[in-house]
Amino acid sequence: MLNGLWLGFFIVAAVSALAQWLIGGNAGIFAAMVESIFAMAKLSVEVMVLLFGTLTLWLGFLRIAEKAGIVDWLAKALGPLFLRLMPEVPAGHPAIGLITLNFAANGLGLDNAATPIGLKAMRALQDLNPSPTIASNAQILFLVLNASSLTLLPVTIFMYRAQQGAPDPTLVFLPILLATSASTLMGLLSVAFVQRLRLWDPVVLAYLIPGALALGGFMALLATLSATALAGLSSILGNLTLFGLIILFLVVGTLRKVKVYETFVEGAKEGFDVAKSLLPYLVAMLCAVGVLRASGALDFGLDGIRHLVQWAGLDTRFVDALPTAMVKPFSGSAARAMLIETMKTSGVDSFPSLVAATIQGSTETTFYVLAVYFGAVGIQRARHAVGCALLAELAGVVAAIGVCYWFFG
Repeated sequence: MLNGLWLGFFIVAAVSALAQWLIGGNAGIFAAMVESIFAMAKLSVEVMVLLFGTLTLWLGFLRIAEKAGIVDWLAKALGPLFLRLMPEVPAGHPAIGLITLNFAANGLGLDNAATPIGLKAMRALQDLNPSPTIASNAQILFLVLNASSLTLLPVTIFMYRAQQGAPDPTLVFLPILLATSASTLMGLLSVAFVQRLRLWDPVVLAYLIPGALALGGFMALLATLSATALAGLSSILGNLTLFGLIILFLVVGTLRKVKVYETFVEGAKEGFDVAKSLLPYLVAMLCAVGVLRASGALDFGLDGIRHLVQWAGLDTRFVDALPTAMVKPFSGSAARAMLIETMKTSGVDSFPSLVAATIQGSTETTFYVLAVYFGAVGIQRARHAVGCALLAELAGVVAAIGVCYWFFG
């Protein structure tokens, strides 16, 4: 899948460049494409320097949270809910703790770090699967919720914005929180409908209703604020939550007699190992996207969509963010490259860049997650996993666009 997508970028770029040369007489198009390749290779290294620090930092703090028992506490707190949503998983099974840890890493926006934990959780669920090649209900629910990208603190998005010079990297905190809530809710409801899960069970309602009321009340409060006040609140809450979590992990770790410094370094080493493996993928995708943009093919496609949107009488400013949305289901590295390229081209705080950042933070690489997670345990029949995951993805994209018009439009 990734081979075809990556090769397709270069083929489309080559066809577009030939058309511009032979039909449009633009002989300098090839020089622009070659220049773009080297520029994007340089940009990849610049992004990676900050990515090394971000992943190393947060995996260090996550290891403190794990050893301090915070993750175990979350697993116990969510245990009754998972017993209803995944009735085939016995109480106290290791899969519950791994699923919780995976959600914690995703919640912090550490998508690359969350993958190894998610694979362990999927293998634990596979041990309970009576049909080794057919996805179980528990595996499907875990995968769809994973693919819905429940991101409570998108630190990697903040990092990309900071690297591109954003004066306030956390500006998109609230838009991502609202959009990712929409995608996760859609994922849960779609799986519950197909699997006939009893969401009206008193225990499930005890978890869902307070969360829904809190989110609804919060949105009602946001509706009373101006666009300037919304942006300011998003910045304050983003930075306060970020620093508050760090202090929480350190204080709880200290009280639990955890050697916080040594534990941080232990987790940070894992973050360094995760980060260093990403550079080849980032170089590959950023160069491909840069060639696609330099050839004029990307602009040509976006102009076509823009005319259709304009014909429908809608605002067209979100169209430049659509490349991130269109490639995100297939490849996280491609979507990351599209986001960085959009910020580079349009400006880090332009409306398209804000929409693209929100989409990146509230959606997941659906087909990649399906291939990796199910492939790791030999699942051949995904059943309703694909449809439910794509529905959650669509909900996230639509919500991201709508929320950004609300906040920044």
